[in-house]
Amino acid sequence: MCGIVAIFSPNGPVSVDALDRAVARLHHRGPDGQETWVAPHGRVALGHTRLSIIDLETGAQPIASEDEQLRIVVNGEFYDYERARQALERDGHRFRTRSDSEIALHLYEDLGADCVHRLRGEFAFTIWDERRQRLFACRDRFGVKPLFYCVHKGDLYLASEMKALFAAGIPARWDPESVYFGIGLRGSDRTPFQGIRSVPPGHCLAADRDGIRIVQYWDVDYPAGEDKSFALSDQEFIDGFRSTLEESVRLRLRADVPVACYLSGGLDSCAILGLAAQLRSDPIRAFTLRFDHKEYDEGPIAQEMAALAGAEFVPIALRQDDLADSFSDAVFHSEGVCINAHGVAKYLLSRAVRDAGFKVVLTGEGADEVLAGYPHFRQDLLTCGAEERDAAETDRLLEALAQSNEASRGILLAEQTGRDSALMRQRLGHIPTFLRPQLARFGHMQKFYAADYFTAFETRDPAELLLGGLDVDRRLKGRTAVQQSLYLWAKTFLPNYVLATLGDRMEMAHAVEGRVPFLDHEVAEFLQRTPDSLKIRGTTEKYILREAVRDVVTDTVSRRQKHPFLCPPAMPQRCPKMAALLQDTLRSKVVESIPFLDAVPVRQMADLLDTLTPPQRWSLDSHLMALLSTIFLHQRLGVEG
Repeated sequence: MCGIVAIFSPNGPVSVDALDRAVARLHHRGPDGQETWVAPHGRVALGHTRLSIIDLETGAQPIASEDEQLRIVVNGEFYDYERARQALERDGHRFRTRSDSEIALHLYEDLGADCVHRLRGEFAFTIWDERRQRLFACRDRFGVKPLFYCVHKGDLYLASEMKALFAAGIPARWDPESVYFGIGLRGSDRTPFQGIRSVPPGHCLAADRDGIRIVQYWDVDYPAGEDKSFALSDQEFIDGFRSTLEESVRLRLRADVPVACYLSGGLDSCAILGLAAQLRSDPIRAFTLRFDHKEYDEGPIAQEMAALAGAEFVPIALRQDDLADSFSDAVFHSEGVCINAHGVAKYLLSRAVRDAGFKVVLTGEGADEVLAGYPHFRQDLLTCGAEERDAAETDRLLEALAQSNEASRGILLAEQTGRDSALMRQRLGHIPTFLRPQLARFGHMQKFYAADYFTAFETRDPAELLLGGLDVDRRLKGRTAVQQSLYLWAKTFLPNYVLATLGDRMEMAHAVEGRVPFLDHEVAEFLQRTPDSLKIRGTTEKYILREAVRDVVTDTVSRRQKHPFLCPPAMPQRCPKMAALLQDTLRSKVVESIPFLDAVPVRQMADLLDTLTPPQRWSLDSHLMALLSTIFLHQRLGVEG
């Protein structure tokens, strides 16, 4: 896990100062070493900040090929690399290092852009190809590792984080369209900032004198109709999934430094710990957040799980005031708008893990994305299959779902319809449940927007950006409502929010590498061919996972329904620091410099906060967090007005 930078100037020379500033800005991602390389002709430069995990002694980057015609910088991990290395050595390749990163360089030598099909892991890398005078970059299949790019004054810049691009001299300006449509409706290549794009998950970028090309090499692919080539019994599906997931965990335990686990009271992280404990002979350290709010504290459940796994349980106590102290720093590292303080909690958890001496953790992220674990997927199943059951029974099931997922209301489960999308209804036949809160957001947030900003977009269909960038006929037509929602979530909230605000950026802020076994592409491909009925059975989510890991998790965890990782809302009586932070920030002069916000209603909202009842405060929490994080982004990233 590292930070990477690349600059390609077709007419040269690249700015060495810009390269150095960008690399320095990524020091937190790689505190164990920083290196740069500039081609003799001056048209390309690579930079790398290193977090040493595999090959602690000889793994410095950039790495050159035997003839020095290729150079690579890598962020992330390639799993099962020893086997790939042995095959490459048999074919005559000579390795300079013992790191996993170097296999991508030699695979590219042999296969060119097709090398990516031979790579398994979480990665983003860039290769300079001197013979072809081409810069080649690639991002992993789900976008676990970030990779941003932009063209500025004719030169191409790439980096692991947007703040490195800004440090290199790229102007930081809001993109009004991306901000307006938000995380759930703008697709995986757009960012909140003008000119800054993200290499989409499962895509490669190639740049030469003729321009830039973005090519897809992998996609989430649910079969249209029954997949008769994969006809298994329920038990065969369960056994096959267990075997595939266990292999994914085994591969991610490989490191030259100690490996720990993040542990909550949820099925996902408990399953990973349970499988990892079986594969290890020594006890694993399991880190758990403890909240000072009983309804959100999963400590006792996690402790019971750690005992079953023979793990060393490490509770990390977290107070609401701790969230206030670190909110600005967490937002700065996430580079995005948040809807809950859970990203700040993850930031503090990662800091505690690093302080304990760990660089690598296994996490449960991604399970809900491949197993339809969120409540909104169950609501899609119920509403889109309503004609198959009695209407009263459907209403009863929907009400039971809402009552048992109180914390998800307004965030994952919509409480009101909000704006409609004729385009979404026309192309899919329905609006996925998780997008309904996004559509309702327009009504909630309109009062905070500047009038001219809102009117510039209000006549456009909200789904225009999202669906316009997808192959709807090939990937969504003929799929079930649950499969459609899973696909769209994988294109929006997974890379743009979950893997940033709750994953890579919060972990790497403290130089911690998070490894996600559920997002191994072989695990995902197995589950894409698994029927919906094995993911959601009745009102039970992730049925196949519960059955597959029943022997390695506690009965409490096995029976427990999904509880999203959320922080409690900050009530003034319980957390005066967060209340003060909200008041000070919403009233600050910074608000007046943000072009799409109207400072008057923002301050009027601040006037009301101390008078709200707990239910009223909770209903506003996601909007308050969005405002707060937007203001901090503007301030900390130096965004121009």
